Amino acid sequence: MTKEIRLRCWITIGGEKFFGPGRVELLERIQLEGSLSKAARQMGMSYKKAWDMVNDLNSRGSEPFVRLKKGGEKGGGAELTEHAQNLIFRFEKLSEKLKEITEEEAEILDWI
Repeated sequence: MTKEIRLRCWITIGGEKFFGPGRVELLERIQLEGSLSKAARQMGMSYKKAWDMVNDLNSRGSEPFVRLKKGGEKGGGAELTEHAQNLIFRFEKLSEKLKEITEEEAEILDWI
């Protein structure tokens, strides 16, 4: 039987989850697609849920994360702010460091 140490990193505000792997994935897909609806569809998520996540990030964060353009003849769209891109980069670096620590401390599994 395989033993492993698993960690999931979240940033909380006021004790409530604010930023973690799911939101990182949504933001990265928005960046790639330029569309909130396409990003949500790719993740198997309703547009409403994706919208609520983006709205939460934009309203509770220190700066907006996503700029949304209303639809119309030319269609809408979405793009990440520089703030969001920087936070994703830093969050992924933190996640890598945590993974390295779990690998360094894997000998604890010998005691189980």
